[in-house]
Amino acid sequence: MNPLQDLALYREYCRLVRRGKPSAVLTYTIKPNIYGGMACAALKVPCLANITGLGSALENPGLLGKLAAFLYRMGLNKDAVVFVQNPSNRDFVLNRRLAKEEQVRLLPGSGVNLEHFALLPFPEETGFLFISRVMKEKGIEEFLDAAKKLKAEQPQLTFTILGACEEDYAGQLAGLVHSGVIEYPGKVPDTRPYLEKAQCQVHPSFYSEGMSNVCLEAAASGRAVITTDHPGCREAVIDGVSGYLVKPRDAASLENAMRAFLALSHEERKAMGLAGRKHMEEHFDRRIVVGEYLEMIRRLQKR
Repeated sequence: MNPLQDLALYREYCRLVRRGKPSAVLTYTIKPNIYGGMACAALKVPCLANITGLGSALENPGLLGKLAAFLYRMGLNKDAVVFVQNPSNRDFVLNRRLAKEEQVRLLPGSGVNLEHFALLPFPEETGFLFISRVMKEKGIEEFLDAAKKLKAEQPQLTFTILGACEEDYAGQLAGLVHSGVIEYPGKVPDTRPYLEKAQCQVHPSFYSEGMSNVCLEAAASGRAVITTDHPGCREAVIDGVSGYLVKPRDAASLENAMRAFLALSHEERKAMGLAGRKHMEEHFDRRIVVGEYLEMIRRLQKR
């Protein structure tokens, strides 16, 4: 929203490209995609853009959305390739003519490192894990609503939230920690110790995801995943096999899915986690993403 700052950013990208003399530039997220693409076009350096999610500005139906779309067209116009991370984002990019069809390629998100997020032993005790920035669009209200009801009925259940509190939920979280409903370690450097203790990852997001990394990482770890039937989330789950898909912004739908999970036997829950791991191995291995980047760079070098 500040043209002077954006002009300074564009000039900085130009400076970096001139200094580095790269054979290709890879950009991610809205401003690098826009101004990085413009800088590369001006300096005649191939650019590979990755749209990691549309963002609220681009999806805004008003003037802001039109401005963001106009800038995106300028930024992507000369790019060698425009990667998108889910089919819905691909359709949006093509329908809004942000890029040409021959530029656009679909990737399985950023992929997941299957060695770092290795298959974990399945725990005996039932725990639900929410890993995200604590904000409305990530579904925190729906998760807390379900946690309060289920904890009252089954006190042995655990509900753990990991992530920085970005909106005004700090007081509510503190109260629920004090009453024993949830555990809230806050933002942590490594989620794997918490995945090890949980049977199910819950991600009720209706945010403009490119591809939800937390869903991929949980599934790779052998955990069932409950998430929304929403672009960037639904792709990580085989509904009813590796987890459940629920309606966005629907606390009752989320609660019902969590109850369905609780109704399963221990072996059935474990089988869900294993199905998720297999899904990640077949479709979301990070090496697939890296291979796509390298293949495109090899093609550019042959031109």
